[in-house]
Amino acid sequence: MLGAADEARLMRRLRYQTVRAQLKQVLTTARLRTGLVILLSVLFWIALFAMFYFGLEFLVKHVGPVGDQYHAQTIEFIFHLFFASLNVMLIFSAGIILYSGLFASEETRFLLTQPLRPERIVQHKLQEATLFSSWGFFLLASPLTIAYGLVAEAPWHYYALIGPLILAFVYIPSGIGAAACLLLIRYLSHLRLTVAALVASLAVGAAGWAIWETVRTPQAELFGAEWFNDTLRRFRFTQSEMLPSSWLSNALLDAASPPPTIPLPLDQTPAVRALMFLALLVSNALVCQLVVVTIAKRTFRRAFSELECRPRAPRRAGLTTIDRVAGWLFRPFPAPVQLILMKDWRLLRRDPVQWSQFLIFFGLLGLYFLNINRFSAPGSNLNHTAWINTVSFLNLGVVGLILSTFTTRFIYPMISLEGRRFWILGLLPVSRRTILWSKFLFAALGSLGPCGLLILTSDLVLGVDPLVVGVHQFTMMLLCVGLAGLAVGLGAAMPDFRESSPSKIAAGFGGTLNLVLSATYISLIVLLTALPCHLYLVAQGSGLNVRFLEGSRLIGWLIGGAVTALLLATVTTIVPLRRGIRAFNQLEFY
Repeated sequence: MLGAADEARLMRRLRYQTVRAQLKQVLTTARLRTGLVILLSVLFWIALFAMFYFGLEFLVKHVGPVGDQYHAQTIEFIFHLFFASLNVMLIFSAGIILYSGLFASEETRFLLTQPLRPERIVQHKLQEATLFSSWGFFLLASPLTIAYGLVAEAPWHYYALIGPLILAFVYIPSGIGAAACLLLIRYLSHLRLTVAALVASLAVGAAGWAIWETVRTPQAELFGAEWFNDTLRRFRFTQSEMLPSSWLSNALLDAASPPPTIPLPLDQTPAVRALMFLALLVSNALVCQLVVVTIAKRTFRRAFSELECRPRAPRRAGLTTIDRVAGWLFRPFPAPVQLILMKDWRLLRRDPVQWSQFLIFFGLLGLYFLNINRFSAPGSNLNHTAWINTVSFLNLGVVGLILSTFTTRFIYPMISLEGRRFWILGLLPVSRRTILWSKFLFAALGSLGPCGLLILTSDLVLGVDPLVVGVHQFTMMLLCVGLAGLAVGLGAAMPDFRESSPSKIAAGFGGTLNLVLSATYISLIVLLTALPCHLYLVAQGSGLNVRFLEGSRLIGWLIGGAVTALLLATVTTIVPLRRGIRAFNQLEFY
């Protein structure tokens, strides 16, 4: 048995060799794709930075200057709520990714046969889980913190502390998620699905209660001083000093504060307080590391063995009622396509990780849309029309962005996951082109129903113009078809048959490219349909003559935007699918 120091050096060397080989392969065989992903990621970061910067500038103009009491309360509320939400997401994300990396990985089975301590294997996988679960946090937090530093004219040490603060913070929720995962598999492995369903139900209930408490305020008081103060009180729990997100928020706010104008004790100066919060985050991250190592030492091997050797309940053959309904809906398609659609449907139905996340996000959106009519802008009819139209198209963009995350997380890895069992599909009298088109139909039709229903609910509750209802449904159809074509086409063009975890596949090179292209596509489609429709309704609400509208360029712009969006959606759907079909036909499976 190797010593602890030797094990650490060995695993670091393994990590270094693995990363080096992957980078060498990417830079040798896919330079163009690598450069494209880097470029698009930089553009996406710049867009987020611009959004945060102008939003913070808006607060300075309409709430108060930097240093004002109301401005400080607002910024503190935003930072605490933002990082507290990401704290919870990181716990669940790290736990789920660690579960797939530890208990459903061939690499783990190989490492367990080597003379390595179980806690070292868990540490090795925890580093991967932390990286894959926190990349989105870095993408969101870095532009926000830098934008705030520029708006607040923060000193130089604020920017120097951003990296260490975020790095120390992400290890705490990742450690909590890892410890919960290990304990759950060790002591409640036979009830893990029940526990997961219970936790998901509690999360949905808590989020639903928070949304309902926020929107049930009388309409006349919404966005007023009383509503604002009540919202601050309701979410004051996110400012608890026991939360790591509060330590991070307080450290960033203290680091951005200007030097005091009067002499203060050393431990009360903002810069020193920020360093104290950094020390608090680092020490707690180390404690979480120690806790995970202790739990792994006592539970991992036993938990892995019990999970692998647990008795499997025999599956009953035959179709359930919901499968019969799905089969009836698939009847218009050819028989080979029906078979593949039914296979994908049954895999989705048997995987609670996929449909539970879908229900959670879209259920919360549905609850929000049902109460969206409480958010109305007082003033003239013109202001009201512009406000309602803006909110409706923002809802459309939100649904599209959430759909892009689901297509990246669940649709993009489908081809890669089929590679290990392609010999089953290869025995069927079905062409590879048919397989890809079936995946596309499954993704497009499966997303169009719930997304279209959500947008229709939002429009009916807001009471928008019938023209907007039609434009929204048309736009949602373009988004569903285009995002499905992107995910399936890129998934076939850049598969990863060596990885068995769909989350790692989605977080890899191709998944990142798909997410960036999806966000760009959503922005273009919504802008092409939203801007001319918005101007049309504003002009209509201002009392202009209908003949003048028909004779102006506005109608032509409205039609031209729809036609351009349709052409863009066609290109975005067909080009990736053709590229994916060509690459998929050239693949060799063993």
